[in-house]
Amino acid sequence: MDYVRLGRSGLQVSRLALGCMSYGDASRGGYQWVLDEEASRPFLRRAIELGINFFDTANAYSGGSGEEILGRALADFARRDEVVIATKAFIPWREGPNGGGLSRKALMTAIDDSLRRLAVDYIDLYQIHRWDPHTPIEETMEALHDLVKAGKVRYLGASSMYAWQFAKAQYTADLNGLTRFVSMQDHYNLLNREEEREMIPFCRDQGVAILPWSPLARGRLTRDPGADSARSSSDLMMGRLYEKTEEADRAVVERVAEVAEKRGVPRAQVALAWLAGAPGVTAPIVGATKPHHLEDAVAALELELDDEERRLLEEPYIPHGIVGF
Repeated sequence: MDYVRLGRSGLQVSRLALGCMSYGDASRGGYQWVLDEEASRPFLRRAIELGINFFDTANAYSGGSGEEILGRALADFARRDEVVIATKAFIPWREGPNGGGLSRKALMTAIDDSLRRLAVDYIDLYQIHRWDPHTPIEETMEALHDLVKAGKVRYLGASSMYAWQFAKAQYTADLNGLTRFVSMQDHYNLLNREEEREMIPFCRDQGVAILPWSPLARGRLTRDPGADSARSSSDLMMGRLYEKTEEADRAVVERVAEVAEKRGVPRAQVALAWLAGAPGVTAPIVGATKPHHLEDAVAALELELDDEERRLLEEPYIPHGIVGF
């Protein structure tokens, strides 16, 4: 496993992050396809054995149980200083006022709740899950800065917003002497490359790490069009992200299958190899619910696509609408 700096920070992370949305208690508000704690632990152990030190979760995953499962597993399988724990705040965790968003009050509550569930003293990378249109960015950035200065957070990250919003957050930090975001977690894969227009060039210019989520397009890049999985049949986000462009995306999926067949590797390796080799990408966030998922993801880092293969994969793409915000 190779390790790289997270943006311009000194923090070293593995070239893959394990996304932990798949691990949780479905009875606490999680998706029905999530793995419970007993089923999740082998994946977390194996990730560590493979050299993955970067684990991404959120307070909204499975009613907070995702953080609890991750915290207990990492305490059993690794030393705290050897792993990088990333979590998020924004999505409402309860009904009523101040139960979500990025206000000072909400963030101060959310960080303490996450620390308790993860059973740690600090979060390595604390990310805003989405942009909050109802809270002044100055309030959010100052509150996040205070969490860093209090020692509860080491670094700050953001996720899924317009480039102008991210630029506004960064210059607000600069103007007021506050902590900047070091990473951007965004929706980026072979089926949705809209981030190449504004966000990725901005991040590359500013030295911000890019951490793509849904690198395999919810599995669509790994199987024939129309083939279902346990997740695809119950994942409400699937339709919102990809169903409107299903016909246009078919050509891209077919190209992935073509390259994979010529290379003699699974399609997942081809799609991940393309993404890992894309300019500016630091660490794709991969999910794993079957044993081969982790093995394929790590193997993809060793698969170098040539220029012709990359052109072949990219050629059928057409502009898509903005989704995932």
